[in-house]
Amino acid sequence: MARRPNRHTMRTKMLWKKRIACWIALSLAAAFLAGCMVGPNYHRPAVQTPTSFRDLSNNPQAQAQAASYADLPWWQVFQDSQLQELIRIAIKQNYDLQLATERINAARDQVAITRSSLFPQVAANGNFIGGKEGTFQTKYNFFTSTADAAFQLDFFGKLRRATEASRAELLATEDARQVVILTLVSDVASDYFTLLQLDLELQITRETVATQQDSVKLTNFRLEHGVATKLDVLQAQQTLDTANAQLPDLERQIAQEENAISILLGNYPQAVPRGKPLVEQSLPPEVPPGMPSSLLERRPDIREAEQILVAANAEIGVAKAQFFPQISLTGSGGGSFGRSSAFSSLMGSQLGIWSYGAQVSQPIFTGGALSGNLRLAKSQNQQALIAYRQAIQQAFGDVSNALIGYQKLHEVRLRQQDTVADLQESVRLSNMRYTGGTTTFLEVLDGQRALFTAELTLAGARGDEYQSLVQLYRSLGGGWQQ
Repeated sequence: MARRPNRHTMRTKMLWKKRIACWIALSLAAAFLAGCMVGPNYHRPAVQTPTSFRDLSNNPQAQAQAASYADLPWWQVFQDSQLQELIRIAIKQNYDLQLATERINAARDQVAITRSSLFPQVAANGNFIGGKEGTFQTKYNFFTSTADAAFQLDFFGKLRRATEASRAELLATEDARQVVILTLVSDVASDYFTLLQLDLELQITRETVATQQDSVKLTNFRLEHGVATKLDVLQAQQTLDTANAQLPDLERQIAQEENAISILLGNYPQAVPRGKPLVEQSLPPEVPPGMPSSLLERRPDIREAEQILVAANAEIGVAKAQFFPQISLTGSGGGSFGRSSAFSSLMGSQLGIWSYGAQVSQPIFTGGALSGNLRLAKSQNQQALIAYRQAIQQAFGDVSNALIGYQKLHEVRLRQQDTVADLQESVRLSNMRYTGGTTTFLEVLDGQRALFTAELTLAGARGDEYQSLVQLYRSLGGGWQQ
């Protein structure tokens, strides 16, 4: 027949339940009372920004519109299908981006760790003892089970400020990942246009080599018939040798540029497929920068700098809270169950176990550690504020430089096209004059050398124009969505 629990055991259990209920009520009341947090609340600093971006277009209406070129996603800006595929591969496989993603995961876990201090910490314990003792070999078995709880009251907001700082650091890592994406996509596009520029220079050089080979054959033929001189042949051969000498260097640069793109894509060095040649790539007729105020929200590096400032501001509250008392509540409850062969009355006995307490810790003398910690937090906050303002200033400088660069490099390319067209006509006329015997072959060679140089310069101007487009889109914090 089962034993009825004695009156003492029942009273112990009831008392234990009341103590635990009282402890919980006290904890909840403390949580409500903990609304006070020391330290400054964050407010975005007032920053004076220009009313427009500086450029050389003298067209203020172009900047008055709210829509920005940067609002377009990258696949609408870079319309080469092969470049789009390279960007997608880079976003998927690049190791820098993978590291940035893991930093976000680590920061998210750190928020969970810091936030856990706001809640009671509960642990369960179990202990079993069994054996024999004494002359009569008395057998006994005892099992004890308890649950311990501890709760630090956040009267002055130390734990909440620490959680606020961790959340801001998490947001900063997410913005840092956007910076990595922005840099990665712009680097892939920039290197791709550099590769196309080198391809164009290689094509021009090969065409020049073919033209000069024909010139050498022609001058040799004219020498055999007494129309040209040996000097004409040597001059033509010299021009051919100069063009030939540039081929290996261009091939070296192309291979190294392909290797650089492969690394960005997370691949080992290999050949890179091309889409449209450089002369067929599209350029937007206009690139409105949009409203300057939107730059603060669009540029991820500015957002990252602000979140670092938010975290530094919260750390001031953490440092201030160290001056105030730290209050903790503790509680423990459980039971002990035992059996002994020596005392039949103790068979199946149950004993209630409970305890509770509170602890207060107030710093009195720390040798200046707390004051130094507060000054350090304030200094780090000022550093973060300076870095935030510097990031904004640098962003406006980037946009201004990119706008001016895109406008002026476009003009350079147009004027260089005129130069090439003029030299092409000059070479054509020189060939006609030389064939007609009214000029020397030196005039023809000078024109061909000047045309070769001008065509290479035009290829560089085309590449610079596309590079400036990439830099403008990047400086505006363009939509680098995946």
